[in-house]
Amino acid sequence: MEKMKKTAVEKGNPELIEALNAIEKEKDISKEILLEAIENSLLAACKNQFGKSENIRVNLDRETGEFHVYQDKLVTEEPEDEMLHMSLTEAQVKFPGSAVGDTVSLEVTPKNFGRIAAQKAKQVVVQKIREEERKVLYDQYYTKERDIITGTVQRYSNGNYTVNLGKLDAMLTSQEQVPTEHFAPHERIRLYVTEVRDTTRGPRVIISRTHPELVKRLFEYEVAEIQSGVVEIKNVSREAGSRSKIAVYSNNPDVDAVGSCVGVNGVRVNAVVEELRGEKIDIVEWDEDPAVFIEHALSPSRVLSVTVDEEEKSAQVIVPDFQLSLAIGKEGQNARLAARLTGYKIDIKSETQSFE
Repeated sequence: MEKMKKTAVEKGNPELIEALNAIEKEKDISKEILLEAIENSLLAACKNQFGKSENIRVNLDRETGEFHVYQDKLVTEEPEDEMLHMSLTEAQVKFPGSAVGDTVSLEVTPKNFGRIAAQKAKQVVVQKIREEERKVLYDQYYTKERDIITGTVQRYSNGNYTVNLGKLDAMLTSQEQVPTEHFAPHERIRLYVTEVRDTTRGPRVIISRTHPELVKRLFEYEVAEIQSGVVEIKNVSREAGSRSKIAVYSNNPDVDAVGSCVGVNGVRVNAVVEELRGEKIDIVEWDEDPAVFIEHALSPSRVLSVTVDEEEKSAQVIVPDFQLSLAIGKEGQNARLAARLTGYKIDIKSETQSFE
């Protein structure tokens, strides 16, 4: 059984309740969450005065704003700890009818507690508002993770661009920049959001212009058939600023996946190329047969035969003699991108070499 006795009453604090009601309405922050946070803050402050807080309770009246501090004590025959226990004799005087095993509550509100409480309440409210605003901002940008966002270039310094994303700035680092791209102040650019981190200073948005998913997302925005799910982008391999390959597949035999991505007179692929500042893009058809897929992936080269080892994830490819350099590409780029796109190690030989 718990018995409670008030020995003092703090004045009400209606201004606090009114302020919390206004914050709840304007900031959409629960008044109850604020009240609990204030109580916890005051409880921590009480620990300095009472030495321990496990049997101390702070109560903030939800209607009047009154603060009360209570100390709960267990009634025992012989108290071992005066902070935690009360003798039966004392308990029967202060709480008539008390018995061993009862818990009694003494109000121990300090005289200056109203001033302390007001200070703590202000600190807690300001902190909670900041936390909530940071959370709202984080949630807003987190929805853009692994998607495209448009930003405005602010300045260039030490190899990095500062880009404004609306309500915060992000850093486009040199590692995430395409070497051939240069931006002017106030220029609007599209970026891929690789990650959104929640930090004590607010959300940190990690952005990139080199990520392969940037190419994928740009096509998703340009191609209606991808948006509807008729056409899928199966994979992307990219050497940013130079060349990309994308593998596409149509779930409808009447819809040409490659043609959908190219668009009438190349309008769709050209829009992506323009956004990527002239980066070349090969659009190839995905096939569940790895040999066929590898043949497509080596476009624009013509392929005579493909021998696949699925266990080793490797392939031997034969091309016409005059197509060998095209299949391999400048500095091996075409073969390298095809290998990344298909997931196979590709060994390319000319028709003549295959007979040697």
